[in-house]
Amino acid sequence: MVFKSKIKWVALFVLTLSLGSLVVHLSMTKFSSLNLVQYSAKEALSHDFPIIGLPGGRNKRLWGAVRSLESLQPYANPRNSYPVPSEKTNGFIYAKIFGGFEKIRSSICDLITISRLLNATLVIPEIQESTRSKGISYKFKSFSYLYDEDQFIASLKNDVNIVKSLPEYLKAARKRNEFTTFKPKNSASPNFYIKEILPNLKKAKVVGLIITDGGCLQSILPPSMSEFQRLRCRVAFHALQFRPEIQILGRRMVERLRAWGQPFLAYHPGLIRDTLAYHGCAELFQDVHTELIQYRRAQMIKQGIINDELSVDSHLHRENGSCPLMPEEVGLLLRAMGYPSKTIIYLAGSQTFGGQRLLIPLRAMFANLVDRTSLCSKTELSDLVGPETPLPPDIFQLPRPKSAEQLKEEWNKAGPRPRPLPPPPDRPIYQHEKEGWYGWVLESEKEPDPSQMDLRMQAHRLLWDALDYIVSVEADAFFPGFNNDGSGWPDFSGLVIGHRLYERASSRTYRPDRKTIASLFNITRDDMYHPKRNWTLSAREHLNRSLSEDGLIRQSLLSKPTSFLSHPLPECSCRISSVGITKQIKGKDGRFLYGGEQECPTWMQSAGDEGIRNDDSESVEDENDVVEQLEPNGADITSSLTSLIDHDEEWDPND
Repeated sequence: MVFKSKIKWVALFVLTLSLGSLVVHLSMTKFSSLNLVQYSAKEALSHDFPIIGLPGGRNKRLWGAVRSLESLQPYANPRNSYPVPSEKTNGFIYAKIFGGFEKIRSSICDLITISRLLNATLVIPEIQESTRSKGISYKFKSFSYLYDEDQFIASLKNDVNIVKSLPEYLKAARKRNEFTTFKPKNSASPNFYIKEILPNLKKAKVVGLIITDGGCLQSILPPSMSEFQRLRCRVAFHALQFRPEIQILGRRMVERLRAWGQPFLAYHPGLIRDTLAYHGCAELFQDVHTELIQYRRAQMIKQGIINDELSVDSHLHRENGSCPLMPEEVGLLLRAMGYPSKTIIYLAGSQTFGGQRLLIPLRAMFANLVDRTSLCSKTELSDLVGPETPLPPDIFQLPRPKSAEQLKEEWNKAGPRPRPLPPPPDRPIYQHEKEGWYGWVLESEKEPDPSQMDLRMQAHRLLWDALDYIVSVEADAFFPGFNNDGSGWPDFSGLVIGHRLYERASSRTYRPDRKTIASLFNITRDDMYHPKRNWTLSAREHLNRSLSEDGLIRQSLLSKPTSFLSHPLPECSCRISSVGITKQIKGKDGRFLYGGEQECPTWMQSAGDEGIRNDDSESVEDENDVVEQLEPNGADITSSLTSLIDHDEEWDPND
């Protein structure tokens, strides 16, 4: 009996100890959850860069300024007679802008230029992607969802008269559609506005514009209208500021990237469904992605946007430079340049068609690949969106089973006997099988109209693109995956390249020629991860040339005719004459492709000379910098790829 009582006491003691341990662990979990790390990239980066706050070794061959472009300085101020607009104008212009982030930004700059040209008062344009019907927060109007209205109006008070809305006596007439509305093309000339729109504006005092192509005025204007080009620059690079919440979070993201004491590179893949469909790049993808691109291409052909066949050779288009550089190819190019595997790369872009699976090779080569979701907490991103009305839950419910009486009644009404058995019913498609933006492919051949959640996500993408834009402009280096695509639409990478060129022309901004890159990869297709040294030198030479004059000349030829903001030279810059004499290159049409900038004012000359002297006082670039080996151990690559593939089951391949 004594032995049994001792066992009972031991069991009671163990039970009490277990209960106490459970209470302690639950308490620790509750209180420790209040101090969670704000962003998930912290631990990964601290493993690679353990000494935080100390400046790391900056290899000037990879991160240094481009010396030949240091004489270029931003200068978009008026240089000739430029009167302030009078309060009495020819009338009001209101506009609706359709499209994503890059189309909105380019269209607003064109609207300001047109308003100055016609001496009209501009009503703050309506951004259709962020209207109230899309379910955005009640705190914002369409324009203020993305940009700061008051800053926009105040910055352009000496250029254009801007109001937040039409006067009360004109609002009712607009609702009755009494005013003429135009839908100009992005290649509309100034004569079109003077001859077609100005008479209507003077007569009715109000004119409406609907902008769908990412602009409403031709990119290249005559030399006599250079002041209007500088006005575009003042709008894009000074007046068009994001609302304070976006700017604060964007600067916070840049600070977090720089907190590790290492430079970082921003990369925008440019993998967007519409652009891929326009250029016929479906065969570069697999499975459902190919089908989705082809469906969108068929829509574009039906709408008259594309005058080409539905099925084209995507690999031939890729060799012509019409398709984007895939993330794997960009990673190999960066390794050829000498960027080590621990380089911090920021992945820009609110959407990457193809999902995370497409980024696996790039992550294998550069483990520190981060984006906004790894730099910001969910709370920070939700605060940026603002309070929104909750959407009704879309809960899938199976059909109710039929009762015995209903089955008997159907049998009695089925007709004379004998009769053949009915065909078996189709297998039902359950909710978990059609989740995601591609789920309609399983059910029908026609893409459904966007749901309320789809419309809301389109509005959210404007905010994500704004954050990515801030980080990309501030990055130590920028690499575009797809720009100068020839579609005629402005692209995200082009806007970033133009902004970086304006603010600091000497910053490292790569402008690769995709046709040349495709031919280089065709040479080493069988040995992509172990290229020969002559291939590495060829790729490095091409990318280095794209940083300097050759890249600017090519950008002026290909990008500027489509989007002025992607190459605002020579109108919006000046040169410091003391740096050196720059050769001038003109195109066949007589415009300057390179070197047509005027001399900077005296106050800019002295400031620029001081900045260049500070750069020269730094240590001279060492051509024999020790760079990580370009041919890493094959076992390391294999293990990295294997580990990523093992984790792939946890990823949503279509995220």
